[in-house]
Amino acid sequence: MALLHVGSGAGLGHLVNALRQGLRDSGYEDGRNMILELRWADGRYDRLPALANELVQRKVDVIVTGGGEASAHAAKNATASIPIVFNIGNDPVQVGLVASLGRPGGNITGVNIFTAEIAAKRLGLLHEFLPAGATVALLVNPNFPQTATNIVEVEAAAAKLGRQVLLFRATSAAEIDAAFAELSQAQAKALLVGADSFFYSRRQQLVELALRYRIPAVYEQREFVLDGGLMSYGTKIIESYRQMGVYAGNILKGAKPADLPVVQLSKFELLINVKTARALNLAIPSGMMAIADEVVE
Repeated sequence: MALLHVGSGAGLGHLVNALRQGLRDSGYEDGRNMILELRWADGRYDRLPALANELVQRKVDVIVTGGGEASAHAAKNATASIPIVFNIGNDPVQVGLVASLGRPGGNITGVNIFTAEIAAKRLGLLHEFLPAGATVALLVNPNFPQTATNIVEVEAAAAKLGRQVLLFRATSAAEIDAAFAELSQAQAKALLVGADSFFYSRRQQLVELALRYRIPAVYEQREFVLDGGLMSYGTKIIESYRQMGVYAGNILKGAKPADLPVVQLSKFELLINVKTARALNLAIPSGMMAIADEVVE
């Protein structure tokens, strides 16, 4: 079987380990009774179709996709027979991957983690501790399929809060560096990092730049905070990869994707890094600290 991912393997080894754990939970161990092949697009969304076609030509038994709907669509477009297990942030019915959540149909099923649908909530977290009139920067990857929707959602939420949002785009490590220099020059007072698998794989760079430019930032996944980021709000992506491994194992045993309901991880968690808050000379509101699911010291 194979993992097709839009991100970079350098920053996602823990997700591969979670996938392997799910496979072990189903009785399969990489190198013993199955082989897991890895295909990384390194943030190049345009590479996904060729990588998917390569896996089809190799006649793998299952394709697991990560990093959003682009990987899933690339796999689905490449084969109607090889089983596919996806991991996406948007509604898989709305984006045309499955017929329904309960009965996916066809050769595809997977996990929905709602990553791309709660950007407005993350903006609200920044709003809690910013002074009136402070400008918020939104960093997005224009190649990420849900970016346009996310921008509309954030801008609508910002208008309700009376906040101005400055938009910055990045598709590479160099462009991330440039975006931070630009948002600092524009005097943005806080940063919302948009959902994107490439950003997730570059989280160390993003966290370090936020500290260097002394800008409070909120992210989509807990790993950003564990790496030194200020705050995150989202579902546990590691659990989603473990679940994909379980489904892949079930399929290797003979289950059909059409009969495996899409798993929805709807439990969200708020993480706050108090060490980073102190480094930024930032006072986190007591009410926010009280509702945090985890406080990183």
